[in-house]
Amino acid sequence: MSTVAALGLFLAAADAAEEGAKVILAMLIVGLVFVGVIALGELSRWARHRRH
Repeated sequence: MSTVAALGLFLAAADAAEEGAKVILAMLIVGLVFVGVIALGELSRWARHRRH
């Protein structure tokens, strides 16, 4: 394997790692949105129950 090919493989791996990090970050953000919606729904349900 030549040096250029090894460098290209290393850069592709670095790009894949960066892309994976972006995917994981996006998944965490989506999860937080889901948890936020659930928490908001439960909070409104609790507040409605407390009012009556």
